[in-house]
Amino acid sequence: MAYILNFYTSINNESIYFQIMKKSLLTGLSVLAAISLNAQQHVDSVSDKQLKDRVLGEIQYSFDKRNKFIDSTVSRLDEKVGILDKSIQESKNASEKADKLFQRVQALEDRTKAVDQNELNIFQANYQSAVVNLVSMDREIKPLILFNSTRDFFGSLNDAGNPMNYAGFKEWYQSFSDYLKKNASQSPALKVTSNLLTFTGDISKGVPLTGPITSALFSSMTSYIDNIGKRKSELKAESEKMMTLTMKISQFNYDKELIEHEWETITKELKDLQSKYDKALSKNLEILKINNGDFITNFSKENDAEKRYQYLTQMREKAAGFVSIEKSSNPKDWKQPVYTQMNEVQSLKLRFGQVTFRISENIVKYANLFEKYKNDEQLGSKIKDLQLKLKDLQETFDKTFDPLEYINSATRMYKVS
Repeated sequence: MAYILNFYTSINNESIYFQIMKKSLLTGLSVLAAISLNAQQHVDSVSDKQLKDRVLGEIQYSFDKRNKFIDSTVSRLDEKVGILDKSIQESKNASEKADKLFQRVQALEDRTKAVDQNELNIFQANYQSAVVNLVSMDREIKPLILFNSTRDFFGSLNDAGNPMNYAGFKEWYQSFSDYLKKNASQSPALKVTSNLLTFTGDISKGVPLTGPITSALFSSMTSYIDNIGKRKSELKAESEKMMTLTMKISQFNYDKELIEHEWETITKELKDLQSKYDKALSKNLEILKINNGDFITNFSKENDAEKRYQYLTQMREKAAGFVSIEKSSNPKDWKQPVYTQMNEVQSLKLRFGQVTFRISENIVKYANLFEKYKNDEQLGSKIKDLQLKLKDLQETFDKTFDPLEYINSATRMYKVS
């Protein structure tokens, strides 16, 4: 099950986030970590979420306050225009009417400014939200918790797929191996099997039970059993039992590999996300005129939550300032560069949530696999042990991350009015 264990990252060590896993059996599920760094090892995930929610809450509060003020201003100006219209219509004095018309034009100009300010308010709040969500991704999920859990689970999963770990098999296999060596020169089929087993490496560490070799292996085992003398009935019965075990484990490994194939596609997706995330982070730090090293030191590697809050607040203020500058310097197209970054961050969060949802679904597939073998007299005890470890793994995952909530929060991250 070798694939995705460092899903979440080492953002601070080498590249700023999303360091994706290794292809190794233990890497199987730590794919759940796509964005973390060295500092992640020292910070409590709950406080990190609270930190992000605190800053986002302040953005929301500020937005609501300004929005309420602007709405009040627009309503007041609309009312004023209505009163002026009525006064202009009723006025008989040309001078008075001209003055009222001037006031009406001024009120409409003020209303336009208020509407423009409201638009700026929306884009400032949205870009601030994008920045906060982007830089908070690395600490939202705790891969190390999952890493420690998966190490135990996937190690046991691998053990269950190795017949050498079942009582009596190692001793029996030695006698079968001796038979192959002794008779290889007399049978092409036995010679091929012997050569293939030698080619695959140290058999004491596990019998290869997948791929083309299985057909030759089972054929040679059948030959071995058929050539056991009638006087060795116990050996023959044991051999039939061990061959049955080998076939069951072969099928178990085949079923397991169907699940593990999904880890490969998840890993590819995460690698692509890592690349896009690094680019998005670098681009936004550049926009905010923040040095990458400064960001790593004062946020990514900073363990003091209050200092990270202060730094995140500064980033939020710079984000609002960037939107204001864009509007002033590029009044016609100022929205586009802001919208582009907002869209990219939201897309990353949605994709990440979707991949994590696939991880959750893949974990469930193991539960279905174990149901198939849990009552088998030979594999059952190991499968039941795996079920307990899988339960721990699933509970760890569920406590650490809620894919659907993450996806939903990504769809709700921007203000629309």
